[in-house]
Formats: sequence, C-alpha cells, structure tokens
Amino acid sequence: MIQRIQTIYLLLAFVTTGILLFFIPLWTMSDEKEYYFMQNQVYTILLGLSTTLTLLSIVSYKKRQNQFVIGRLNIILNLILLGLFVYRSLNLSGETPAVSEKGIGMFLPVVAIVLLVLANKAIKKDEDLVKSVDRLR
Repeated sequence: MIQRIQTIYLLLAFVTTGILLFFIPLWTMSDEKEYYFMQNQVYTILLGLSTTLTLLSIVSYKKRQNQFVIGRLNIILNLILLGLFVYRSLNLSGETPAVSEKGIGMFLPVVAIVLLVLANKAIKKDEDLVKSVDRLR
C-alpha cells in the first residue's frame, strides 16, 4: 500500500485538507483577527468530507476502480470548495473594512486538487498495467 506513489499523493492531500488548514488562516480581518475554516459551518463540512474521502481512498487500495471514483468525487468536492472561497473573496474585496488580507489557506484546495489528479493518474496507470497483464494470460 505505502509503496505505491498514489498513496503518497493521497497522504499529502490528506495533510493539505485535514491538517494544514487548522494552522493556516483563510484570510485576515481588518482588526488583525485570522479567519479559519472552522468559523464557517459549510467550510467545515466540505473539508471534513474531503478529508474523509481521502482517507477512504487510501484505505481502499485493493479496489483501484473504487479508489479512482472516490478520487474524482474528491476533486469535484475540492473544486466546489475552491469556488466558495473565490466567491467569498470576490464579495469581500480587499478594499472593504471586513477583510484586509487574503491568506494562503484559500489556495490549499488547489494543492489538494493537483495531488488528487496525480494520484488518479497513478491509479489509472496501475489499472492499465493490470489489464495488460491479464491480456497476456
């Protein structure tokens, strides 16, 4: 399981969505208070679901097709989350007194999406390899 490159990608995606967002704020308010994802229930639910899907994908390493589908769902979920972040940042532009600075935490779903795409690519490569060996038999 751990020797496969897609497991490494999935572990990095888990760290990105499940651990780093606890320490990296999404944006900073004008009164120097940092805004984390836990302050919004929708963000908490979506990130929790994304983290759960990543862990489920890591655990289902024997079923490559299921792992691939879970990865695709996770990519869609992270795209929705990224869209919500972008929508929020466009509605609360930097000139308003509510938000003074956008944080790097808003772009962590992009990192997760890239890692999930790389993992899905490696899963697909493994699946093609297994199919080619089955044809030889």
